[in-house]
Amino acid sequence: MNAVLIALLLLPLLGAALTLAPVFGPDRAVADRRALRLNTVVTGSVLLLAVALAAGFDHDEPARMQATTDVSWIPALHVRLHLGVDGVSLPLVVLTALLTFLCALYSEKRLPDGETVPSAQAFVGLFLLLEVGMLATFAVLDLLLFFLAFEIVLIPMYFLIARWGSGAKVPSANRFILYTLLGSAVMLLGFLLIGSKAGTFDMQALAAAHGSGLSHTTQVIAALAILVGLAVKAPAWPLHSWLPDAHTAAPTVGSVLLAGVLLKMGTYGLVRVLLPVVPDGAATLAPYLGAFAAVGIVYGSLACLALARPGAKGDLKRLIAYSSVGHMGFVLLGIASLTPVGVNGALFANIAHGLITGLLFFVVGALKDRYGTADLDTLAGTTGAALYGRAPRLGVLLAFAAVASLGLPGLAGFWGELLAMFGAFDPAAGLSRPAFVTYMVLAGLGTLLTAAYLLIVVKRVCMGDPEQPAPVAELADLRPYEAVSWTPLAALTLLAGLWPALLLGLSDPAVKHLLGGG
Repeated sequence: MNAVLIALLLLPLLGAALTLAPVFGPDRAVADRRALRLNTVVTGSVLLLAVALAAGFDHDEPARMQATTDVSWIPALHVRLHLGVDGVSLPLVVLTALLTFLCALYSEKRLPDGETVPSAQAFVGLFLLLEVGMLATFAVLDLLLFFLAFEIVLIPMYFLIARWGSGAKVPSANRFILYTLLGSAVMLLGFLLIGSKAGTFDMQALAAAHGSGLSHTTQVIAALAILVGLAVKAPAWPLHSWLPDAHTAAPTVGSVLLAGVLLKMGTYGLVRVLLPVVPDGAATLAPYLGAFAAVGIVYGSLACLALARPGAKGDLKRLIAYSSVGHMGFVLLGIASLTPVGVNGALFANIAHGLITGLLFFVVGALKDRYGTADLDTLAGTTGAALYGRAPRLGVLLAFAAVASLGLPGLAGFWGELLAMFGAFDPAAGLSRPAFVTYMVLAGLGTLLTAAYLLIVVKRVCMGDPEQPAPVAELADLRPYEAVSWTPLAALTLLAGLWPALLLGLSDPAVKHLLGGG
């Protein structure tokens, strides 16, 4: 299985390198079609490898690191090529492979428009390089390799926004790269401090030591640096301001991957590095993380309510971006509780958010393509956009994703938020229970606000009088390539909601292992 994991990382890297070779032919249109087909084939093969990895995973021992490779890479810096997956990282690897394949499939029929774009080869090369970085982030077990994988994704995503985006795409891409690079630089300082004091960058060895050999002061300083760096990517309030602009400007597939995978890299780092490696520092900072998470939940929901009201000229993509601030607040609250229940809820909410928000961005991107805008007032007009009457399949999918996002029981969004609040209700020993109960109450308020703005969106976009004049003469309903790209996300959202043990059975032993000194 270690060969499968290595192939999982090498295949998209080789595919990205192939886009630089003159093998697609001199004809521009033919070369573009071949490049997009290569993208689908490579990402589809990666998905098959991810499924094989999951099938070969020993589900009786999810706390044990499996499919491992551990060889010396840079001896002078004590850096090792250390790879592996456990019950925490395996679901994220499969989610990443699935979303990238669906995005590649979608792009083959609907390549994002862009100004001065040289060819589809450039898009495919950046897309596959982005996949390498995302997968490697969840597979590496060395702090410096984790930082390297963390950084690989930034440049491809920058160009996907700046060259294939819309609106204020260059300023949005600049803000994205500035925030994330500065956050990564701070995170690297924390990694270097840990490595210099512990004498190793190996994440398994550091987790097994569980902070021994690191003074309390060292742990707090390192934890603060790592927390700030990862909170930017998460994104945590108030370090979130790059996200709405990036989502609004990004092409549809860029928004799907940004929300579905890139945000998860930050929260995964908190669970993989912060909690087991510097536990004293994590315990010291947990109340502050919980407070910021609770504020982020309410703030994100209020921002969405403001965008959803009539006359606000709210952009639907921007609204979903702000909703991500609130949803990721639940993830951060679960992590801040330092309990197995809360952390399991955070990991479940990670996967659920990737599935649901990916579907939301796909549907809203399709609406923007059809209408030429994602402005909610323009879409809804005076009586509502009436998707149920004009494009019923699109309307049903949008409503399904919305009720999943608000946490309807029986769908994936419910369990993560519920477990995160349970974790806050009874936090780990040493944390202030009254403070965390307050955070839980604020999170509960956030669920009500979330339901309010999402139901307003459904009312304005899906309901209305189909006989009233529409912004477009004829609205196409769900197209075949859209159905193929989106149906797996809807099906998995339902499956995870009805069978939560599918994910919790993997993550729970691994989480207890990490919290107990894994």
